[in-house]
Amino acid sequence: MSTLAIDWGESKIGLAVSAGKLADPFEVIKYKDEKALIDRLCRIVLKKKVEKIIVGVSEGKSAKKARRFGKHLAEAVKLPVEFVDETLTSKDAMQMAIEAGVPRDRRAKMEDAFAAAIILQRYLDKK
Repeated sequence: MSTLAIDWGESKIGLAVSAGKLADPFEVIKYKDEKALIDRLCRIVLKKKVEKIIVGVSEGKSAKKARRFGKHLAEAVKLPVEFVDETLTSKDAMQMAIEAGVPRDRRAKMEDAFAAAIILQRYLDKK
């Protein structure tokens, strides 16, 4: 079963995928239009044969927006979407990337995808 995790943000998202028990950072997508973003995610879901989607949520207004986005995405892809706490995932992702020796420019470009991988790995570890 392939799972897609999303580190949601108002102007960009990070994606990670897993075909088993290990999360893999996939891509960062910058966007302006949510509908176009959801269309692109639908194509990724088909290509990667995703069966479940995990959306990271933080607190406050951002959490409400992330949950709204997840609901719209679930309606579009006709797949289950679960929400998980993403507290400190960006910070953890950057620290792990530094420790792993990932070059600074790659860390900057893929920060949200690394955070999505942490969200997904935490989810997978609990299952």
